[in-house]
Amino acid sequence: MSTDRIRIDKWLWHARFYKTRALAAAAAQSGRIRRNGARVEKAGLEVKIGDVLTLSLGAGQGRTVAVVRVRACGIRRGPAPEARLLYEAVEDTALDRD
Repeated sequence: MSTDRIRIDKWLWHARFYKTRALAAAAAQSGRIRRNGARVEKAGLEVKIGDVLTLSLGAGQGRTVAVVRVRACGIRRGPAPEARLLYEAVEDTALDRD
């Protein structure tokens, strides 16, 4: 069972985009993430089902951009197959090739 809204740092951690919640919070506060086209600058910003997130992942030359739609909010950080159910790729990104 999932809730209908969740903090963005918690969702990014549940969806396994970041290894720790602290890293997810730092990414949200740095402005490297967009929600529905608007720059995110607070880790406490809420996301809901249907929101589109644009994520800048990696560092340096290996940096990729992922665009995903939130499908569920989740209630825990589960295994990778469970985490993939929380989102769907919106465009042809690095996530589609994995």
